[in-house]
Amino acid sequence: MSPRAFVTLGMFIIDQFSFQDEHGQPTGRTLAPQAECLPYSGGGTYATIGARLWLPAQEIGMVVDKGSDFPEDMENTLIAYGEDMWLFRNQPGLGTTQALNSYKGDHRGFQYLTPRIRITPCDLKGTLLERPKTLHFICSPSRAAVIMSEVQEFGNWSPVAIYEPIPDRCIPAELPALLEVLPFINILSPNAEEALSLLSLSVPVSRRSVENACSRFLDLGVGPEGSGWVIIRSGALGAFVASRKRPGEWIDAFWVDGTHVVDVTGAGNGFLGGLAAGMVLTDGDVFKAAFYATVSASYIIEQQGLPELSRTATEELWNGDSPGQRLAKLTEMHVRKEETRGIRG
Repeated sequence: MSPRAFVTLGMFIIDQFSFQDEHGQPTGRTLAPQAECLPYSGGGTYATIGARLWLPAQEIGMVVDKGSDFPEDMENTLIAYGEDMWLFRNQPGLGTTQALNSYKGDHRGFQYLTPRIRITPCDLKGTLLERPKTLHFICSPSRAAVIMSEVQEFGNWSPVAIYEPIPDRCIPAELPALLEVLPFINILSPNAEEALSLLSLSVPVSRRSVENACSRFLDLGVGPEGSGWVIIRSGALGAFVASRKRPGEWIDAFWVDGTHVVDVTGAGNGFLGGLAAGMVLTDGDVFKAAFYATVSASYIIEQQGLPELSRTATEELWNGDSPGQRLAKLTEMHVRKEETRGIRG
């Protein structure tokens, strides 16, 4: 069997939620436990669904560790997206990894409620997920180095490595560790705040500050012999995509007016799953793939949790809409904008 196009190393987590106002008083809002993934709410599950928007289930993979308390309805929810994409592992005597997302006003906190079971490339050996073409992971720079070391131990395996620095480790003290692993990373993708923090740039997020940060990362050397890409995800500003061989260019967010934005949790993760899928569908063109990524993110933010998949006689729809039509619309908008800019220039 051919290797999967995309596999994430994100842990499966059952998230619980607590809502308080800025004074610490309960708001009365409730939210059922949700299946999310990996540190900092979001991660692998969202990335997996972001890829699933474009690829069949048998081309995608994620490990799901099932404790004795794993809810059956949650498993059924995941299987509805495609049974082949989940590698369920029973963990007898252990509870499913759980975490608490606490909201106090605009501040969001995160803490694990149970021990976590980390997933490494070695966990993929001997499974249908072994040696994927693209490997996605979210972690600290030092842990990223461990992951890439394990990849090298496989021998004759060079996946496209898509690395998201974990938010709480995007601090200046982590930059030396990041420098150590950057030569082994094909695509580095922090969000705008994370990028500026890693580089000790105490400036507001703007297109100019993002472009400067992207240039700095490229100068530090991303990928083998500096051949990698930097994609800085910048919310409503869009995404800035660049490599040493291609000048940086902005791709606008699909939803820019806020009308359709319900919850941005997991948008960046879904973006990178869509990116991996887009690279498959564009013969490895990272810039073109970023349009697929942007569309994937647009579906993640339309609701709390994961988007809904439905099927007609001829196609799959997500939230009742066609990803292909959104892709065509986004691409057309970008072309028109560039043509307008060229005329004005």
